Amino acid sequence: MEAGTLVEWLVEPGAAVSRGDVVAVVETQKGAIEIEIFEPGVLARHLVGVGATVPVGTALAEIRAPGEAAVEAKTVTEERADELGATIAPARTPGHPPDRPPPQAPPTASGSVAGRPRASPAARRLAEAQGIDLAGLTGSGPDGAMTLAVVEAVVAARAALVPRHSVGLDVGEMRKAIASAMARAKREIPHYYLAHEVDVGAARDWVAFRNANLPPGERFLLGLIVVRAVARAVRRYPEFIGFFEAGGFRPAQAVHVGVAVSIRGGGLIAPALHDADVRPLGELMAAFRDLVTRARAARLRSSEMTDATITLSSLGERGVDAPTGVIYPPQVALVGVGTPRERPSVVDGAVVPRPLATITLSADHRAGDGHRGALFLAEVARLLQEADNL
Repeated sequence: MEAGTLVEWLVEPGAAVSRGDVVAVVETQKGAIEIEIFEPGVLARHLVGVGATVPVGTALAEIRAPGEAAVEAKTVTEERADELGATIAPARTPGHPPDRPPPQAPPTASGSVAGRPRASPAARRLAEAQGIDLAGLTGSGPDGAMTLAVVEAVVAARAALVPRHSVGLDVGEMRKAIASAMARAKREIPHYYLAHEVDVGAARDWVAFRNANLPPGERFLLGLIVVRAVARAVRRYPEFIGFFEAGGFRPAQAVHVGVAVSIRGGGLIAPALHDADVRPLGELMAAFRDLVTRARAARLRSSEMTDATITLSSLGERGVDAPTGVIYPPQVALVGVGTPRERPSVVDGAVVPRPLATITLSADHRAGDGHRGALFLAEVARLLQEADNL
């Protein structure tokens, strides 16, 4: 991703925000991303207007801690667009600080200002964008002013009458993004590849036992057990979890497994399943289902798009025996999982049928070597054969 288009502000200036709050939506080549807050404070003003396409790294808003003074920062529309490489559409005026409300003309008897229905700036912008005539609506604000909530309700009612589609998902643009990332990966990363055949019988039996008394919506998937095993194994072999950047290899502090999700109609995305090594399995399964659902609806959070520290790709449901992937830069490893198949295996001196799956590793030779990679895959196999302890 090199640039994004701000398509919606969800929080107006003057509102208090906390860690985890979603304040804006940015459209990228891989769909709409919800922008999160990571520090509490007050959203003092917007620095980028709706409709502006700006490079990654552009400040979107000013957030102040209690008692903090304002900072000198121009809005994107006040800067020369070519300095940022930005494309500027007509944008909103930045909000006023909480202690300086915008001046308003006195209302007329009909509840309008200067011949127009009275409305908050946010309500007016949304109405204009959606082609809604405010004159035909009844406001719920002071002196009959139109509020954002009323306009949003009209938009929601309209949306309920038409079929729902993925938000902001352009498969053609997604293919361009994938092509760019994979070309860079093959050009810059010295890959090496390993494959290891694993007996998944114990993991399969554990899943069947746990699912026996669970409703369909809460049942475990074998793929989640593989995610857990990879997450636990990588803790012992940290050279496979992290990022290779200009200064060399930087190990990650947390295990966030990027789970490759195929998009209906074409394309691929790999959002992060956070803390996959330590979360309770039931909670992790629910998070996994939610992540896949939102990925296919092109509605992911910014942290889910940027936090992955290793990626897992499974083509088992497609009948592939040994998928060998391309590392997603700047990560340094990708694990592939093939289809479990009943194959002859020697157990206690006897040849018996066992469910075997091939697990592959694509790794960056700048961060590690094949010997350590082999040990990592052996650890994944061991954990899968001791699924009761995951």
